[in-house]
Amino acid sequence: MSDSNTYPLLETIDSPADLRKLPETRLPALAKELRQFLIQTVSTRGGHFAAGLGTVELTIALHYVFDTPHDRLVWDVGHQAYPHKVLTGRRDRLHTIKQHGGLAPFPNRAESEYDTFGVGHSSTSISAALGMAIAAAHQGSERRVVAVIGDGAMTAGMAFEALNHAGSLPTDLLVILNDNDMSISENVGALSNYFASALSGRLYAHLREGGKKVLRQMPTVWELARRSEEHLKGMVLPGTLFEELGFNYIGPLDGHDVRALVGTLRNVRKLRGPQFLHVVTRKGKGYAPAEADPIKWHGPGPFDPASGTIFKGAPSGPAYSKIFGQWLCEIAEQDPRIIGITPAMREGSDLVEFSKRFPDRYFDVAIAEQHAVTLAAGLAAEGLRPVVAIYSTFLQRAYDQLIHDVALQNLPVVFAIDRAGLVGSDGATHQGSYDLSYLRCVPNMLIMAPADENECRQMLYTATTVDGPAAVRYPRGSGPGVALEKEFNALPIGKAQIRREGRSGLALLAFGPMLESALRIGERLDATVVNMRFVKPLDESLVIELAARHRALVTLEENSVAGGAGSAIAEVLCAEGLTPSLLQIGIPDRFIEHGSRESCLAAAGLDTASLTATVEHWWGLQVRDRIRSVGSA
Repeated sequence: MSDSNTYPLLETIDSPADLRKLPETRLPALAKELRQFLIQTVSTRGGHFAAGLGTVELTIALHYVFDTPHDRLVWDVGHQAYPHKVLTGRRDRLHTIKQHGGLAPFPNRAESEYDTFGVGHSSTSISAALGMAIAAAHQGSERRVVAVIGDGAMTAGMAFEALNHAGSLPTDLLVILNDNDMSISENVGALSNYFASALSGRLYAHLREGGKKVLRQMPTVWELARRSEEHLKGMVLPGTLFEELGFNYIGPLDGHDVRALVGTLRNVRKLRGPQFLHVVTRKGKGYAPAEADPIKWHGPGPFDPASGTIFKGAPSGPAYSKIFGQWLCEIAEQDPRIIGITPAMREGSDLVEFSKRFPDRYFDVAIAEQHAVTLAAGLAAEGLRPVVAIYSTFLQRAYDQLIHDVALQNLPVVFAIDRAGLVGSDGATHQGSYDLSYLRCVPNMLIMAPADENECRQMLYTATTVDGPAAVRYPRGSGPGVALEKEFNALPIGKAQIRREGRSGLALLAFGPMLESALRIGERLDATVVNMRFVKPLDESLVIELAARHRALVTLEENSVAGGAGSAIAEVLCAEGLTPSLLQIGIPDRFIEHGSRESCLAAAGLDTASLTATVEHWWGLQVRDRIRSVGSA
């Protein structure tokens, strides 16, 4: 919530229409209030932070110049969209962002008409915006379309595929590069602002296009003029690449000069065809700790805005990602063939220490998941042992490469799949719900799901000992707190582990972190509990044995029920002609929205209380039906 005495201008803005009523001279004051509001609000609950602080002026200018929501504004990724949410009627709910029932962490079409395209993963904005621009032309609409993409997202091939297509069309489209790489900040200032203003002006555009038409009639002179323009721009402007792709390049422009932005955007709005505006901003702008360390302040928890102290939660054991990072350093010490690869998630995947200790064996390929996987395939083809550290949802983007470049050639690439299962506050776009399903159907894949920290460590080691592709999928956060064995021990491939023998006739087959809940339920119901460990190859002989001596089986997994590990169990039973009662429990056939990891598990029915209730009710029905069948006999 906000205070009108603290934010006198911001309190008057409930929509961009209200913003457009302000005199232009008041926009810098509004930017100051909006930035302070973001600092105070995010400090209470946490959330994406540094990126939004960097786009305050740009967001104000875009909604001030363009007639949103009639004009379409497409944000890439969404980390930078908090100011957008504030200015589009969601100011008083910003404190609920990323919480169960609160605002979505990213732009969401179901949440607001101003969120024109749902995002979560990067590099989609230009493609989506181009589609909208083509639709506007097809419908005869004068609607303008703007895509805002960060310099990080521009490292993905998809962004350049879209630029290549857009530049070949006469479609009216504005792409704004929000460049927050501090190394080029010296390009920002009066001179570059002058260039941006001049190159977006109608006179320059008229002379440029008119001159081309005349000069094309004189090939020799035209070629000389074309080369001269390229060389001039190459000397003073970093836009030659985008010009070659067919865009009119404008910039670089100071992204924190709101009035210069407004003037340039007004000019650009009148231009036809594909336009590219280069805006330079600073992540964390206006909050010194975030400016100094934008990575640390990318998505902090609650913090004290005065001191810059981020509050720590209750102490817990090491996260699975930490276990992975330590393991990778240890195995790299032993095996010089080990190479670490990440698609722009060094911190998230806990590769910081590895990158420092083994700089020649560490590759951050930026936001290029497809390249990461095929790069690993090339390394493996030459006898090295690449380890790809990647989030479950990011691996989805490299599925073709996983199949064709790795699995088909049976190359020994290790996939360390982080954030498998429900991740919580980042919501539906980041829930790792499908990796077991999409990996299980691929030939040659070895798939392991650890139930605890030590098992994760040993499975990662096991993955390096096989002669083909192997995946270890582990959840976000900490495990149950199992002590780590110092020595590495390869697990017997495809062998499950009975953790509890029961006498009730019920067997619980748990995959990965579901084992902890399964053991609790097993105690209540005197059920057999199995840590399945391997999803592929499955321990088929044990499954057949369990089916022979139990009346009912329950599978538990933190993955989509459709096509997941439980489906693998059902396939074995069907192939063997076995017919025990079977209950498959996993993530239901719907998208699980944002909230804490605990609330997401509850929403999916995978928290311990829900699992217990589900299994007890179902088992009660099996017992009742058994009694009835015996009685009728």
